[in-house]
Amino acid sequence: MKRRAAPVVQWALPYWTRGKAGRETPEDLFRVLYLGWLVAFCFKVLGASWDVSWHFKWLRDDLAPPHLLNSVGTAIALTLTIIHLYTGYGVDRTAQRLVGWGTAVFLIAVPLDLINHRVNGLDITSWSPSHMMLYIGTLLMVCGVIRGWFMGAPPGRMRTLVLGGLFVFLLENVWFPAQHQEYGVFGIAAWDKGRPEAEPILLQFAADQMGRAIDRPMVVKFSLPVPDQVYPLYAVAAAMIVLVVARAMTGRTFTATAVAASYVAYRTLIWPLLALADFPRSAVPAFLIAGALAIDLAFLIRIPVVRALVGSLAATVVVEETLVLQSKAYLTPPLVPPLTVAIGGVILVVLWLTAEWALTRYRLRAQVMEAVVSATASP
Repeated sequence: MKRRAAPVVQWALPYWTRGKAGRETPEDLFRVLYLGWLVAFCFKVLGASWDVSWHFKWLRDDLAPPHLLNSVGTAIALTLTIIHLYTGYGVDRTAQRLVGWGTAVFLIAVPLDLINHRVNGLDITSWSPSHMMLYIGTLLMVCGVIRGWFMGAPPGRMRTLVLGGLFVFLLENVWFPAQHQEYGVFGIAAWDKGRPEAEPILLQFAADQMGRAIDRPMVVKFSLPVPDQVYPLYAVAAAMIVLVVARAMTGRTFTATAVAASYVAYRTLIWPLLALADFPRSAVPAFLIAGALAIDLAFLIRIPVVRALVGSLAATVVVEETLVLQSKAYLTPPLVPPLTVAIGGVILVVLWLTAEWALTRYRLRAQVMEAVVSATASP
């Protein structure tokens, strides 16, 4: 083991020097750093996927296997953050700050979440303040990695593929709290069939926390603790804006569709694995692909303001209609009146217009970056 580690140490040690963000980074070091981030995010996503299913079956445990798996990813991310902050390699100043603040928020949220559970028990909803801090910390972290890769990776197919992959991780993190409702509807359905997925100890704990008997209203409150309107509003506003930014930053046709399809494919593959291990299943948000396709088609429009208005309208209508269609063929969270979804569309318009301005203002469009690289490379 020592013999194998020695060459790695010899290669890495010369790079361990203090420097400012934005310093020139050797290609081999740049690749290693971002490969490390991909590995870290893979561990975190696998742990998160198992974690939400675990909490619909077992009573919470700080050292549950999903938490440990997620912690491996967090440890790798922390190591990489320290490297970026100390050496300045692989990131510009903005990316360094995003990664640093994201990691800090996440690490602060961990003990707060533990205290929260000690005080409040299960803390049933995934939308609680301590949980939201975990998502926000990861959001900042992934955004920093996306910027670092975008600014530093050489143009080419690999740059585009990794950037698209990072946006899949971003979509997974943004969409994660909505999974509570996707698992919740399956939990209620299992109860109605007389085969509850949650273990008796979890049901009893939840009932005691609510101060009522183990009955259907208790199961509904445990499974769907937030208003039904949250799910479609979040789908239209939060998920769609991630796909808009993904399409703009990669500059490739059908990027949004590819990112959404990749996430849905992952959820579809992890679903039977959890079921085979006797863990709760969930609804899979296949309708996100249709919304992503609407966004990709909207990018055929060259005028940014018109693109945002038409794209937001199209994505809102498509998401609402495909969600209704999916509910007829497959179990989904409860549907809401179209007017509620329209509110999400209004929010998306504001977010999309803001994104159009910010991406141009801070040179985060693929075409702009490619032009800068070409100009730099020219004699």
